[in-house]
Amino acid sequence: MTTTEILNPFHEGERAAQERVGVGDMATLVGGFIRDHLPEQHREFHTSLPFLVVSGADRSGQTWVTLVEGPDGFATSPDPRHVSLDTVLGADDPLAAAFDAGTDIGVLGIQLATRRRNRFSGHVRPEGNGYAIDIRQTFGNCPQYIHERAVTREETIPGPAARSDALNENQIARIHAADTLFIGSGHPKAEGAARGYDASHRGGAPGFVRAASPTRLLIPDYAGNNFFNTIGNIVADPHVGLLFIDFETGGLLHISGRATIDWSPKGSHDPDAWRMILVEIDAVIDRPGAVPLRWAKMDHLSRRLKIAKKVRESDDITSFYLIPADDRPLDPFEAGQHLPIEVQIPGQRGTSKRSYSLSGPPQERRFYRLSIKREDKGLVSRFLHDDTREGSIIEAQKPSGDFVVPCSNCPLVLVSAGVGLTPMLSALWANVSQQDRDVWYVHGARNGAAHALRKEVNGLIEASPKLRQLVFYSQPGAEDRQGQDYDVKGRITAESLLDLGAGPDARYMLCGPAAFLAGLQRDLETAGVPLANIYFETFGPESRADASG
Repeated sequence: MTTTEILNPFHEGERAAQERVGVGDMATLVGGFIRDHLPEQHREFHTSLPFLVVSGADRSGQTWVTLVEGPDGFATSPDPRHVSLDTVLGADDPLAAAFDAGTDIGVLGIQLATRRRNRFSGHVRPEGNGYAIDIRQTFGNCPQYIHERAVTREETIPGPAARSDALNENQIARIHAADTLFIGSGHPKAEGAARGYDASHRGGAPGFVRAASPTRLLIPDYAGNNFFNTIGNIVADPHVGLLFIDFETGGLLHISGRATIDWSPKGSHDPDAWRMILVEIDAVIDRPGAVPLRWAKMDHLSRRLKIAKKVRESDDITSFYLIPADDRPLDPFEAGQHLPIEVQIPGQRGTSKRSYSLSGPPQERRFYRLSIKREDKGLVSRFLHDDTREGSIIEAQKPSGDFVVPCSNCPLVLVSAGVGLTPMLSALWANVSQQDRDVWYVHGARNGAAHALRKEVNGLIEASPKLRQLVFYSQPGAEDRQGQDYDVKGRITAESLLDLGAGPDARYMLCGPAAFLAGLQRDLETAGVPLANIYFETFGPESRADASG
């Protein structure tokens, strides 16, 4: 694969969708996040899972999505460009014959208990007693709209598969009760690395997918990462596959059809939808008890928290101090983790879930602090900013996330832009008393009015000789003074990070918009920083950890 292909990984359908919504520069901005191999963290992630979600086409050209599972350790990765599967698909699986012949596929690895997910595409072929996958492209994803579930194994006897060309009443009822689906799409005629299939997760409140008729489904498309992999595939090739999992019985409901996009849905069943995917059903395969996996919702782990205080930190960022609504102590968290919350917004069907980085000291046990940016199109952030008051109650899960300080005493370079400062502030609190670690904090903001929590950061920097700070303003205001309010006019670059002199053992933790991170990550790697030493957390509209949704 050439460098150009890596930096411009989108096919014409994806580019058309991006252009339509005004993000036509995505290839330049995020090419560094799309690779031709699995990073080490992704290899460890995919091979730790009990199942993978896979999309592809059968030998007649119909697109399907299926679930591939096996015993613990069934997936291995002998090297960054290959994954091996020690399992075989059942004879009634819609992709079994294609796997046996060799075919292009898209793969989603998803850990419902922690809401982590990563994707890759490639070519699967028979190998030994299972299959081998040759990697083509890999992607990371934010855990939006994922309902947490814990997975267990249970002996099961699969029932006979039922095939039809339309949904029956029972299947429609199951779809209307579902809060999760997996969608597969592809562009098998695309050139280069963009060719192939994609498997993607969709989630929402129960009923978010609506059956308009036994042969037509309406699927809302929410704000996302602006890659438009699914939407772009549909623009180029309308064939799609859907998979609904019966989490209690292990049943799989497969649907194959053709999709179109309603770019401006009016009066739809879901007011949160930015677009609507309309699927005309061609074929249905219902496989009761198809897999020996069961998933249990983790809602019982949630608890009620009360907003004790709201503090405005900048023009568009407010901090929310949350305390227990009961007498139970708060669960501890590590610097860099986020807090999954759930709110009931008047006029909305069901509850809305988001995750926001914890910005307070991890050693603090009296409260959690979330510093949240108000986004004009952010349903939850607008509600929290505009409609909650001190004393308002929200539901929250335990803190989670793996964007944490990676080592005990290695040099650490914390880099953020905008509201990406939230996990970095928590990391500064965690290191303020550290005597054997050098820490540099590099932050970029538009100007002083947009620079949140700077007094708190300055206080931490002054409190420890091991903490140092470098501030960039891209558009300083008239009242901003260089050398006092900020250090450099412009944007953060890899060169400026390397000039810090953190050394070859330094770990770089990056948090900010995808466009900001992709260039930094790519340039750091080009300069010789090992990928294993770079950690990042990205965000976009309605995403998790920066609090932008």
